[in-house]
Amino acid sequence: MFKRLLFALSITLLPTFAVADEIVRYQLTEWKAKHIHDAKKADTIMQTLKKLGCELKKDQHNGHIDVKYRCVKWHELKLNSHDDAHKWEKWLKEFNFKTEHKH
Repeated sequence: MFKRLLFALSITLLPTFAVADEIVRYQLTEWKAKHIHDAKKADTIMQTLKKLGCELKKDQHNGHIDVKYRCVKWHELKLNSHDDAHKWEKWLKEFNFKTEHKH
């Protein structure tokens, strides 16, 4: 019984410890800005950019929020699927990052 439980647990946890097969590298040397009218959306974007290692500035004027960001050094995301890598690469490009996708 214990062996079955241990086996089931190991299969369940295996993806958590799997080695990332996909790498997306990204860089943005010049400051860019997004003009956002929703404070919650601005906070979500800022949290994401912060987790990605970007420098951030936030200004609020004329009824919107300017989220300014850059990432001078190359960083990388290690992802478990090709699909996830393409989604992140697309998102980063929408925010004007240079990207490299490696397998």
